[in-house]
Amino acid sequence: MQTLSVVIITLNEEANIRDCLESVVWADEIIVMDSGSTDRTVEICREYTDRVVFREWEGYSPQRNAVIGMARGDWVLSLDADERVTPELAVELRSLLARSDDAGPDGYWVPYKVFYRGRWLRHGGFYPDSTLRLHRLGRGGFGERAVHESLQIDGPIGRMRGHLEHHTYRSVSDYLDRMQIYTDLSAQEYLRQGRRTGPIRMSLRAAFTFFNMYVVKAGFLDGYEGFLMAVLYSVYTFTKYAKLKELAGDGPDRCPDTRTS
Repeated sequence: MQTLSVVIITLNEEANIRDCLESVVWADEIIVMDSGSTDRTVEICREYTDRVVFREWEGYSPQRNAVIGMARGDWVLSLDADERVTPELAVELRSLLARSDDAGPDGYWVPYKVFYRGRWLRHGGFYPDSTLRLHRLGRGGFGERAVHESLQIDGPIGRMRGHLEHHTYRSVSDYLDRMQIYTDLSAQEYLRQGRRTGPIRMSLRAAFTFFNMYVVKAGFLDGYEGFLMAVLYSVYTFTKYAKLKELAGDGPDRCPDTRTS
């Protein structure tokens, strides 16, 4: 019988973490790496595992790789606090662990369900979707990226049938609060890649984001939630490129002086 380590990074996740931990309470090992929560996150985590550690925040990828480095199981499942392993996925994972040989994939894509305001978003590009979160110990790690980091697997990759549930933003305010962080990181990442932008490109990208999510990918079928997500994601798109323009040194305060004497 192989073993499973579940690794989670946290910061002030009191509202989410218990449901996440309940969904994987059967795992052989749960490791939580917290970066300084001031709510009850750590207290709740210690109800489920004695492997709750503190690490100063250095970025998403370094944090995820650090907690993976503490795992001792044959397989590692990386989760966020607002994610849940469904009963169907739990059965599938236990079946995987029951195999005694090393044959088969070294990592797995896991289908993903996104919930907003209690509603499963089935359109707008949210579903069907998959995320790469499961890998053999020593065969996977997160690439160095400021935001939207992704797991990289050294070996063949398979696909699970059971789903992860992502219980995302609790409200518009929650989205906008997190948007400030993610757009800062995205702009920094784009600057590092040498990207540039301007007013027309920023506006067109934002408009395309809304049209693509709401019309092309039928977000309108998710009702008000689908409309709201399309609007918020278009605002996110515009904001990250506006921040990129500022970081690149050509914001309003850096424009050349075109006045004539």
